[in-house]
Amino acid sequence: MQNVKGTYDYFGKEQAIRQQIQTTLQETFTLYDFEAMDTTLLNELELLTSKYAGGDEILQEMYQLTDQRGRRLGLRYDLTIPFAKVIALNPGIELPYKRYEIGKVFRDGPVKRGRLREFLQCDADVVGIAGPEAEAELMLLATDVFAKLDLPILIKWNNRRFLGEILQSLGVAATDKLSVMLTLDKLKKIGSDGVINELVRKGIDSTTTNALLTLIEMDNPGFEQLCAQYDLAEQPGALEVLALQKLIQNMGLKATCIFDPFLSRGLSFYTGTVYEIFDASGSFTSSLGAGEDMTPSLGNWWVGRISIIRQSGFLLVWSR
Repeated sequence: MQNVKGTYDYFGKEQAIRQQIQTTLQETFTLYDFEAMDTTLLNELELLTSKYAGGDEILQEMYQLTDQRGRRLGLRYDLTIPFAKVIALNPGIELPYKRYEIGKVFRDGPVKRGRLREFLQCDADVVGIAGPEAEAELMLLATDVFAKLDLPILIKWNNRRFLGEILQSLGVAATDKLSVMLTLDKLKKIGSDGVINELVRKGIDSTTTNALLTLIEMDNPGFEQLCAQYDLAEQPGALEVLALQKLIQNMGLKATCIFDPFLSRGLSFYTGTVYEIFDASGSFTSSLGAGEDMTPSLGNWWVGRISIIRQSGFLLVWSR
């Protein structure tokens, strides 16, 4: 008799700590006027595998099953897709809408420190705000939450649209943008040599690769420097960065929220702002949370409701 690998039972002091953290989160979310939600663990496989539902890695790790009537189903691997389903199926929900959810998700991936097969995830999401105010509020919320948990943090942020504009100016083909973004996202982990080697393996031509090398060898480039270097000041992505940058400064978060032009995160429907939350002391190197602005479009039968609204959120993951 044993637990399935990558799953744990929690009780006693450990469970008491987990409950205390959840209570702090719930109380803070309520102060920010977020509404609690509980979405389904079990979902139609068609929903979970739709074009914008998740990356290839996530879909490969999804638990799939068939019920007694032969319907193809799956266990949720995150809280975002079930939430998008709720918004799509309930057109009476008044926008903008703010919700939070703390619940279990499941991924049949490799088990190691920080990665389990059954784990608790926490999402806070805002739907229906077209400007950067949602991202700014979520960054403020994250800062407040971790302060109450006595964890000093840094939030590294970027804008995928702005990064795409930089790549376009360097000659990266539209079909290669996402792939190049994902490689640049690994810069801190694999270094500039590793980035260039991976770009070459992906078939990026030498002229474009050399231009990208010049970019990543810039000494911690700031937003203004990049705008000037690539003449992007009036581009939509650049204007989005500027608007959020002003909000961050006005809220007194400039020291906590650090612009990182190479951050992109993973999924294709992340369209605008992306950010990751790190332990400022450096004692825990993995990210503590993350957030993004996305425009998911999950199937023609949803009549475009999801595709015309913006969803912003941040998530936290409990793991051993």
